[in-house]
Amino acid sequence: MISSNVYQETTHGVIVAVSPEYLTDHSDPDQSRYVWAYHVRIENCGATPVQLLYRHWSIADGIGGKHDVVGDGVLGEQPTLAPGESYTYSSGTPLVTATGFMSGRFHMISAGGERFDIEVPAFSLDAFERPSALH
Repeated sequence: MISSNVYQETTHGVIVAVSPEYLTDHSDPDQSRYVWAYHVRIENCGATPVQLLYRHWSIADGIGGKHDVVGDGVLGEQPTLAPGESYTYSSGTPLVTATGFMSGRFHMISAGGERFDIEVPAFSLDAFERPSALH
């Protein structure tokens, strides 16, 4: 199931858009294993080049379990984005529940040496579509 949800945040002229996707083929609900991919697009809308130095993700499941993932770059890369350029990547995470959420930030440096964080919007991980409520 591909998510139609796109979560987006702009910080310091850098747009981060995330789209989660539940991976039915990699999940095993009978074993409390639910797996998601998340697709990330980072776009530099500022006037100077920026480089992604490291990431910090907070991942929470539906019963209060939480863990953080911190590391250099993303997927072994520390991409530099010129004004108007974007970078995309996909990764994934397992949970023990059918719902959860993620949020995070990327630590960046500008061509002028200014260090700053850009926010990754909090996004929902839902294995099953919920029916819309009627009002």
